[in-house]
Amino acid sequence: MASDAVEIDAGGRAVRVSSPTRVIYEATDFSPEVTKVMVAEYYVAVADGLMRALHHRPVALERWPKGVREGMVMSTRADSHGDAFYQKRMMRGAPSYVESTRILFPSGRVADEICMTEIAVAAWAAHMGAITFHPWPTRRADNDRPDELRIDLDPFGSTTFTDAVRVAAVARELFAEAGIEAFAKTSGKRGVHVYARVAPKWTFTEVRHAAIAFARELEKRTGGVTTKWWKEERGDNVFVDFNQNCRDRTIASAYSLRPTPGATVSTPVSWDELAHLTDPRDFTLHSVPAKLAADGDAWATIDDVEHSLDTLLD
Repeated sequence: MASDAVEIDAGGRAVRVSSPTRVIYEATDFSPEVTKVMVAEYYVAVADGLMRALHHRPVALERWPKGVREGMVMSTRADSHGDAFYQKRMMRGAPSYVESTRILFPSGRVADEICMTEIAVAAWAAHMGAITFHPWPTRRADNDRPDELRIDLDPFGSTTFTDAVRVAAVARELFAEAGIEAFAKTSGKRGVHVYARVAPKWTFTEVRHAAIAFARELEKRTGGVTTKWWKEERGDNVFVDFNQNCRDRTIASAYSLRPTPGATVSTPVSWDELAHLTDPRDFTLHSVPAKLAADGDAWATIDDVEHSLDTLLD
């Protein structure tokens, strides 16, 4: 039975975590079990990298209050009776240090979404059952102008993580030709995410158009790549999901846990490290804090330059 609440230190702020011994991830053959308080403590341990990815961004929470188990599913609009759900609006009763920012949905409706301003917010979110953070590609100073372009390389059919790694290397070269420095991370599942910071001067539509141009050129450059939207047309290829750049479409952040066995993490890596990586399950809640402490954040310089999208848009 879960024990009483405990407090943890999150950047100098005491954060209460209820039911701390509740098992969120069961043990696997490659990773020990994970409790609720361990999730909160993990996010505090990776604060440097996590806050670089989330700072001042609107963030949707992926909440699994019952933990992650085989057969559990996300709630959908068609069926709201799932075991987990996305929290896109600010919750009532949040602590005073949890701030919000106004966002505009594609439908034209507005909402106040959590804005990640300090690591205590992430720890509190873990207390609320959140395991994954889904940030917008904007900062709250202007939530209509993205400051990053995101390329999601998703293995489809018989393709594997190794195929996604190969395609990511080609994507890096293509970005470099456009004068853009790209950064990579594992998705925490089978894919690879490639990010680039851009100047916040283009609209969501323009950033998506740049991503489409990039994806189609990548498809031409190397085999085993598809931009086909319909799943039955993708075949055994790595799918380049350019629509992750649409308004209100989000990807799990750097250093976010994923709802997969073993508590895997979407982990930033250097390009050399990615080239030699064969199993993304090497990166879990248990291993990533030590990796970050020893190696530093592979995305430490991602905010140093804001790139232009002119070449891709041309």
